[in-house]
Amino acid sequence: MKAAILHQPGTPLTIEDVTLGDPGPFEIRLRTVASGLCHSDLSIIDGHMPWRFPALMGHEAAGVVEAVGASVTRIKVGDHVVTSPSAYCGACEDCLGGHMSLCETPGNRRAKGAPPKIALGSATVFPFFELGGFAEAMLIHERNCVAIRKDMPLDRAALLGCAVTTGFGAVARSAKVQLGETVAVIGCGGVGLATINAAAVAGASRIIAIDRVAAKLDAAIQMGATDIVDASTTDAVEAVRELTRGGVHHAIEAIGLKATIEQAFAMLRRGGTATILGIPPQGVKLELAAMDFFGEKKIQGSLMGSNQFPVDIPRYVDLYLQGRMKLDELISRRISLTDINTAFDEMRGATVIARSVIEFPA
Repeated sequence: MKAAILHQPGTPLTIEDVTLGDPGPFEIRLRTVASGLCHSDLSIIDGHMPWRFPALMGHEAAGVVEAVGASVTRIKVGDHVVTSPSAYCGACEDCLGGHMSLCETPGNRRAKGAPPKIALGSATVFPFFELGGFAEAMLIHERNCVAIRKDMPLDRAALLGCAVTTGFGAVARSAKVQLGETVAVIGCGGVGLATINAAAVAGASRIIAIDRVAAKLDAAIQMGATDIVDASTTDAVEAVRELTRGGVHHAIEAIGLKATIEQAFAMLRRGGTATILGIPPQGVKLELAAMDFFGEKKIQGSLMGSNQFPVDIPRYVDLYLQGRMKLDELISRRISLTDINTAFDEMRGATVIARSVIEFPA
């Protein structure tokens, strides 16, 4: 099968023929229908996060199950599935306590000494998050996916695996935004736009979108933002505090920069919460005003929206098919696998508003 292989950070991905193994116990093989390009993939490609090479990137995908291995109970041949990086064991303290996204023992890797899932000649290929969505087919653990309704378009369903799960989960599960509260979202890429949509669905009274790119702010209005702040010309903290007469209940940061994380905390009202979705570079330290904590302001992280994806993703499918969730607007471009390097260049240059989605031929 064809796959986009990364041999070393800082080099282009190359389209090569790789060999996919047969499904082992608890594994499924699926034909990839669509796969979204995410900044997490770009972080590995550009060398900002460690991984093993050669690598097969891609983790935000959807497809049709072609084969299942022994002991698979949740998935069957012919199912339409959405993949998720948040594999879970279902038995640890985090899983049993309702925090599946924090599971550290998902058991979704093959045992040491077992044949590789993916091979390039004699070399083992290492799929990102044990997924590897930039390929015509995927071999994954059943705990890395969930079956969905077959009337859901799979190109849009792919976005549920990361961007939407992160944005909607940040609002519903991490921040727990309540009806009538105010929300500021810093960064209006794919995750930020999904967060804005989620805040609108939750009934936030004011949703302030903050970015430096005019086209992204325009997109934010379409997703439900009530106000926009152009951070290239305006002090975002002052603007938010003025719009809300003192600050927001929730500031959600979807970029991962020291400055914007600190801004999220600074634009809170008393008792407000800053929720951080963006992944900052390793070693970054934050500087926060200590006295703000005496106003009961809080800051927290959110790992993929604190998701419980086997429950959440089917619900999101229902929301989309009911017309309450916006997914069509999150697809900026539909591309082929051979366009992948150009699409990542566009991501680096911030010329893609939300998501580029690879569509694979049937």
